[in-house]
Amino acid sequence: MKLDQKPWRLGLLAAGGILTGLCLVFPVLGVLEWVSMIPAGLVILRLLADPSVRLRRIYGYGLFFFMSFYLTVFHWFLSMYPLEFAGATKGEAAVVVLVAWMGLSLVQAVGGAFIFVLGGFLFRSSLAERYPILRPFGFGVIWAVYEWTQNFGWWGVPWGRLPLGQSGFLVGMQTASLFGSYFITFLLVSVNLLLAYIFLEAWKRKGASLRDLVPRGAILAVVLMLVFQYGAGAVLYLREPAESESRTLRVAAVQGNISSKWKDPDATAKARRIYGDGTRKAAEQGARLVVWPETAATSVIVEHADNGWYEFCSQLAVETNTTILVGGFTPAPEKEYNSVLCFLPDGSLHETVYHKRKLVPFGEFVPMGELIETLIPPLAELVLSGADLEQGNEPNTVTLKEGCVGSLICFDSIYDRFTRSSVLEGAELLCLSTNDSWFGDSRALYMHNAQAKLRAVESGRSVIRSANTGLTTLIDEKGRTVEEIPIQKEGLLVVDAVLSSEMTLYTRIGNLFVFVGIGSLGAWMIWELFREIHKKFKKTLDKPVEK
Repeated sequence: MKLDQKPWRLGLLAAGGILTGLCLVFPVLGVLEWVSMIPAGLVILRLLADPSVRLRRIYGYGLFFFMSFYLTVFHWFLSMYPLEFAGATKGEAAVVVLVAWMGLSLVQAVGGAFIFVLGGFLFRSSLAERYPILRPFGFGVIWAVYEWTQNFGWWGVPWGRLPLGQSGFLVGMQTASLFGSYFITFLLVSVNLLLAYIFLEAWKRKGASLRDLVPRGAILAVVLMLVFQYGAGAVLYLREPAESESRTLRVAAVQGNISSKWKDPDATAKARRIYGDGTRKAAEQGARLVVWPETAATSVIVEHADNGWYEFCSQLAVETNTTILVGGFTPAPEKEYNSVLCFLPDGSLHETVYHKRKLVPFGEFVPMGELIETLIPPLAELVLSGADLEQGNEPNTVTLKEGCVGSLICFDSIYDRFTRSSVLEGAELLCLSTNDSWFGDSRALYMHNAQAKLRAVESGRSVIRSANTGLTTLIDEKGRTVEEIPIQKEGLLVVDAVLSSEMTLYTRIGNLFVFVGIGSLGAWMIWELFREIHKKFKKTLDKPVEK
């Protein structure tokens, strides 16, 4: 069979990885995500179940597949050239961009390839040999667990989660409010591999009657999963929140269109003029809460500091009689925080300050600093603050008289655990301050915004997203974009956002689905281990005793 020839294997794996990656890059193709992995699935089901193929080779095939996937997902790194904001030469910029694109893809692929290895263990088990239909489900569970592990460590970057491909057709994203995004990943992978399994079985049964040509159990499983995903999704999508558990707050987000690439000695004056005027206009339109982007303030915000940012924000809050969430830097014991500060209508600073909980590797700190500085100095020099930042650890929600507000900053929004902890601490509205100007007008802007949609659905909270150059949006609890400001334009968004105290099932149970999956995989492996031990023990007992 051609599937057993290396060129065919590599071609099909690449096709599956690239097509699936494109569904995340262009969510309008999201419906194709249910079939995009079939080419790779044909190889996976044949390759991983073949005992003659060593696990080392399987890992290599897995690495190839995930490199195809992640190179597609992270292609937007190329749009960052020539790194004008970093002051790099064109040669240095080319090296940094290629290293970042290839390096981040490789780091993610190195971890992802272990999905193939673990799949190889399970696919060759006696249970899988007896019930081959278990293989697609097992692979789906392994992939979901892998995505969950990307929450941990500086190298874990869950930018390429499969559920993001459903952001173009939001009904397919709603079950994240029940069991989390990893449940959707499980469904997507399982359906793709079940369809590949159906094709392989039909191929093996050529010449059989139509009734026996395809495995009916696999078809039934696909139908049931799709019916649940879109049936439950439609119900959740159409369901309106209980009036007793929600109310509205008029909020505003200012998009100053001040890029980090823009260098000017009058940057502070320009920022104050734009954000000051935007806040005044927002107050005139009835806004009670105004959200500024990440690091909208160009210097550390400290009372009586020479830069005057503290006094400016305080006086503006009094003048407009609004609460202002200001993105800026604040002092830490040894470094600085990337923070959101809350200035109240009386001009005082709220005692609770939110500090960014997930710093961007090579953007806000340099992992393995000495090694990177030695091998790739331009990459180490990308930290724009001039030194590593301090990382925050707490949700630090802010309780106002209008309701409880939870903040997120940029990279925080791709990690589900941060949103959930904010909601558990009482957040009724999520305010996301971000700086996406590094992305230019690439697809990364839209992919980052899609992450906020997923967070909104999981938590059942509206997200007001304020970005330096866009996208500035209000996303409701269903993931719908209520209103937005086009990218690379100065603008103001004033809307009535829903404040909700209702808890989604996912907020209550967290990633229970993942833990059940881990338990199932563990039970599967323990069963196989016990069976092997039993076989060897029985063989020993049956061995004739020599006289």
